[in-house]
Order: sequence, then structure tokens, then C-alpha cells
Amino acid sequence: MINSLPLFHRIQGQKVLVLGDGEAAEPKKRLVERAGGIVEHDMQRAIDEGVRLAFIAYDDPRACENAAINLRCAGMLVNVVDMPGLCDFTTPSILDRDPVLLAIGTGGASAGLAKHLRLRLERILPQRLGELANALNASRARLRKIFPDGANRRRALDDALREGGMLDPLREDAAAKVDQWLGETSPDVCGRREIVQLSSPDPDELTLRQARLLGEADTLLIDGDVPEAVLARARADAARFRLDQAPDADSPGLTVTIIAPGQTTPGPASAK
Repeated sequence: MINSLPLFHRIQGQKVLVLGDGEAAEPKKRLVERAGGIVEHDMQRAIDEGVRLAFIAYDDPRACENAAINLRCAGMLVNVVDMPGLCDFTTPSILDRDPVLLAIGTGGASAGLAKHLRLRLERILPQRLGELANALNASRARLRKIFPDGANRRRALDDALREGGMLDPLREDAAAKVDQWLGETSPDVCGRREIVQLSSPDPDELTLRQARLLGEADTLLIDGDVPEAVLARARADAARFRLDQAPDADSPGLTVTIIAPGQTTPGPASAK
């Protein structure tokens, strides 16, 4: 279970209310402006104009609480600096590889932790990552022509973008290889089957390969008591079946049989 729903909210050209001055308010003003928003300082004007987002950064905690109640009653989503209990939303630490945007949040638990995670990722992710996103976006029409079926299109992209794939996002030259990949890729995407044998109910003990298989799987066949924490590592839209209730026909794409810890022999359905 996650305690917040991560969303990217477009505010280009829209007003956002920022209340307060000084060290706490200035970063919020810069954040709004960086995202193309317009900073509004007048509470009543913001309410009258139907502004939807508000940052509150008063020095007085009581003033923050009163403003949060009033603005929430007016229909705004509210962020109160350093008071996560009063927040409808929190602001993450942002890693920008335009148009790729990574947001790292801790639900208000520790902004410092989020910052240092971002700093680690800054060193790992290529500066040209945004060029790959732009190249893929520019190739949408050509990709749809090669793969008219959306599921096959996604599987082909998964294969190209995986670790070690031709378009591996951690390769500095990945963007330059998009045209080559489109010229060489085949519209015939074959299904395949893999088995993930769990050694522990702890999802942190998944190997890198196991985690990648779960993240790419189109269909999951669940053998035994597989913890929900492990299943949460799989794609949300992957089809899921108990192994003994698996469909007779082979599923397209990648089918992964997940075997619960302590259970060593998968049922016959996994060997199709």
C-alpha cells in the first residue's frame, strides 16, 4: 500500500497561491515559476478566482493551520511547509532530464532523504536521457505503423529499453539508436515464459533479473502463497491467475510464474 498517489500536475499559465515570506516560501515560489505557473499572494483573490493549489509558509503554526482550513473549505489542495499532517499533497525532490522528470517523495517524512536519493540518481542517469524520450515521441507514428497492436508495441519497447537493450536508458547514445532500432525491429513479437522462484517473502531480496521480469510481465501465474508485497513489484495492468486456474491457451508476451518461498516445484501449467 502507498500512502500517497503520485501525480504530475500541469500548471503552465495557471495561478498558484503562495502565502508567506522568507526562507520557507521562496523555494515554493521558485518551484511554481519553474513549472510555468503564476504566483498569487492574495488569499481572497485566489479564492474568488478558483485557484486550485496553495502553498502555506507562515512562520506562525496557528496561522498556517487557520489558512489551511479556510483554503481547503474553499476547494483548494493545500501544502503547508514542514507540517505534513496539514498537507493534501507534498512536493518531491525533482530530477530534471526534460521532458523526463523523476519525483522522489517520502510523504513528508524526510525532505533530506529525498534530496540525497536525487543526488545519487543525478550521477547515474545520463544528461541526454531527455533526448531519448524526445526521439521516441517523434517516432510514435512510425512505431504504430510497425506495431499496430498496442500490446505488441509495448512489448517491443520493453525489449529495447530493458537493461542491455538497444535503447537502454542508461546508455549515453540511446537516443541516436532509435532509427536503427526501428529499422531492425520485427512486428512478430513471440510470447515467452519465465519462472521466478522466491527465496524469501521480502521483496527487497528479489534479484535484479527477477525484479525486471516482474516489471515486464504481461501475465502472472501465481503458485502458492506469494506475498502481496512481491506482487506489488509487477505491472498494475498485468493479468493475474492462480497457477491452477491459468487459461489453457498461451498468453501473448511475457508470462511469469511466481513460485512462493519454500515451494520448489511449479504445477504443470507453468511448463506449457
